[in-house]
Amino acid sequence: MTQRKLTPRGRERRNQVMLRAAELFAEKGYHPTSVSDIVTSLGVGKGVFYWYFENKEELFAEILRGAHTDLRRRQRVAIGDEPDPLRRIEAGIRETMRWFHEHRDSFSLLLFAATDERFAPVLRRNQEVAIDDTVRHLKDAIVAGQIPDQDPQTLARAVIGVLEKLAHSCLIERDEPLDATTDAAVAFCLHGLTGPR
Repeated sequence: MTQRKLTPRGRERRNQVMLRAAELFAEKGYHPTSVSDIVTSLGVGKGVFYWYFENKEELFAEILRGAHTDLRRRQRVAIGDEPDPLRRIEAGIRETMRWFHEHRDSFSLLLFAATDERFAPVLRRNQEVAIDDTVRHLKDAIVAGQIPDQDPQTLARAVIGVLEKLAHSCLIERDEPLDATTDAAVAFCLHGLTGPR
């Protein structure tokens, strides 16, 4: 669908539709939630929905992209202009775990999306971007001699995989304390990266 040029009010309305839809998808599930459910809960007509989105699938894909964009923004802020690559990696890990903890609904939507082939391209693209972001810091750490010279793509996949698994099993399923889970993630990832040479 061609992206419309939106006014500030239009962007706000579009965001309202996305936020409410994300809540309903997390609460009821993707398939049971209809466009009618979304617009009725907002007190608007279907025309509002179709002004911004071609269909429910496009809306869900936009929610996935928006969640990933928000996570990246938070990571960039947390990392700031830190010169030390390992400290940047740690800051990114800590902010990622905090984001997962604060956005449990978004995490459940990501888990669902991984089971539906329609959303595979969006998830793949989000994953590629996350890997590229992490690789940048890993390459800097390799050049600085802080971690052994290894394939940074493989290391990035390992770090991201650990964070996703810990967030799912510890924060979402078992509701374990954020700080303890984050400290474990940092210790495991950083010691795994800098361990015996």
